[in-house]
Amino acid sequence: IEGDYYPEQLRNEIDEVNELVYGAINNGVYRVGFATSQEAYDAAFLKLFDALDQLEDRLATRTYLVGDQLTEADWRLFTTLVRFDYVYYGAFRCNKRRIVDYPNLWNFVCMLYQMPGIADTVEVWSIKAHYYASDKLLKLARIIPLGPEIDFKTG
Repeated sequence: IEGDYYPEQLRNEIDEVNELVYGAINNGVYRVGFATSQEAYDAAFLKLFDALDQLEDRLATRTYLVGDQLTEADWRLFTTLVRFDYVYYGAFRCNKRRIVDYPNLWNFVCMLYQMPGIADTVEVWSIKAHYYASDKLLKLARIIPLGPEIDFKTG
């Protein structure tokens, strides 16, 4: 989808949202999943779900994360949300809530997924195979789960 995802007038707010999304969510799922102590896991887990709660509240009053148009911040969040219930929830122990349990985040990820051409970029088997079969820290058996079944076209 062509467009200006980093418009001049929204850059400050996009940067603020990107900082939250990257630090607490995009990178946060890895901090949770690869934590080597209970303390590190607990801190990362709480930070991750606090950020998801913040964005759930933010999306209660708007369609997009910043302004009234699709921006870089939306796509940055989408990449983690679309993988979350498939792999981060289980394999990375990010298991307080699934994205489908957040009404606004769920509608958001479904809306972006249904945009022209986007579904074609989401290869579920590849996503699951990458996390469940390629990382020895996660699954030595290299078994890729058959579930969950997720329909992003329902939101």
